[in-house]
Amino acid sequence: MGKNVILAVYVAAMVAVIIAVDLLFFRHRFGERLIANIGIVLVFIAFYLKFLKHS
Repeated sequence: MGKNVILAVYVAAMVAVIIAVDLLFFRHRFGERLIANIGIVLVFIAFYLKFLKHS
């Protein structure tokens, strides 16, 4: 159950970062917002695979 809690917190943090970046920087720019969101998700996936997958 501990790993599920860590994963849920990790996903919640990713969603919070995406929403914050959308609201602060890319409110009325759809293309740039989409590219930034994809980049943020890729960074979170890479971090997960590098550091959290083995724990």
